Formats: sequence, structure tokens, C-alpha cells
Amino acid sequence: MKKPTKKLKASKELEETLVQTGLKIAKRGEGALFVVGKVKYKELIDQSIPSFKAVDNPKLLESLALIDGAVIIDRNGFVKAYGAMITSTATFKNFGTRHSAALTASQSKGNIVVIVSEEDKKVRILKEGKMIMQLDALQKNVEQSVSQAVGILESVGVGTIGTIGTSLLVPSLGLTLLPGVIVFGSAYYLGKLLSEKFGR
Repeated sequence: MKKPTKKLKASKELEETLVQTGLKIAKRGEGALFVVGKVKYKELIDQSIPSFKAVDNPKLLESLALIDGAVIIDRNGFVKAYGAMITSTATFKNFGTRHSAALTASQSKGNIVVIVSEEDKKVRILKEGKMIMQLDALQKNVEQSVSQAVGILESVGVGTIGTIGTSLLVPSLGLTLLPGVIVFGSAYYLGKLLSEKFGR
């Protein structure tokens, strides 16, 4: 009898590395796309750099992210490809091709996607086809909120990702618990989070 395979998910350390790297890139007014998990892609450039663990070399990760295309990372945290083109099957309303590729990649079960917008200097995190968090790179000391933000991100499970779609980017439709960080999700999840954080 075959043992059930355990589904791997991105580690908190990997998520923090991606968000911190994304904030650095956003502050400079550049864009990037990180996909953790499985996604169909086409390599746009020769992959001359061997696979490496993203958390062990954030400077190299940052350099690769600046190449046109996505950085693909497996759930063990190893960079598998860079300069990768993801064929979009979904449209991220009011945004460009990078956001549409991010939305497409986030729809695969278990994937987590971090997108850095050069236009508005925001870092957005997508999961299961929905934007669940947004960080403002221009917010003073936002880097200090990353660990807590990822902690909140870790608690967002399949049943708690809300019905708020990707087109709702207005802060009043999300919940700001940390400076520069907006959490999007269902009323149930946000209410539970509030009562846990402030209700004791």
C-alpha cells in the first residue's frame, strides 16, 4: 500500500525572503514575479545559474528577479528557473501582463505568488487565485512588519481565503493590522483575526 504523499508548502523563512526582496525591488521602482510551486512556463533565457536555495542567497535571487519573466521556486525553496514566461489564462483587471501571469500561477493549488509592481511600488501576495495581502514599499519601516505579515499569511488556509477578488484593491475593503500591510479575506477570517489580536 502506498503512503499518502505529504503536501509541501512554502516555509515562513522563504516567504519572508521573497517579501523582503520584493520590497527592495519595489522601492527602486522595478518589478518582479516570484512563483512558489508548480506552474507551466517557458524559459526565455539560458539557465546558466544552477539551482540554489533562495533563502541562502537573497542577493542572487534579487538579481535574477530583475530579469524579464518570473522566478520559479519549488516548495523546498530551490530556485528552478528565472526569466520564465507563464502563459496567462486569467486577467488581473486594471493591471498588466505580469499581474495576469501572477494570477494564473496563483490558481494552482498550494502555490504562493509574490508580485512586485513597478508602477505603484506595492508587493502583492496571491494564493488560490485571490490577492490575500498587499505591502506598500513606500510605507516607513514596512520591513519591520514583514515577519508579522508572513505570520498572518501562514494562518490563511483554504477555508479562510475570502470572496474578495483581485479587482478590489481599495484599502477600505481590506484590513490594515500592521503599518503598510493590508490583509484581504472573508469577513469571518478578518473578524476572527481581529478578535484574536485585540479581543483578549
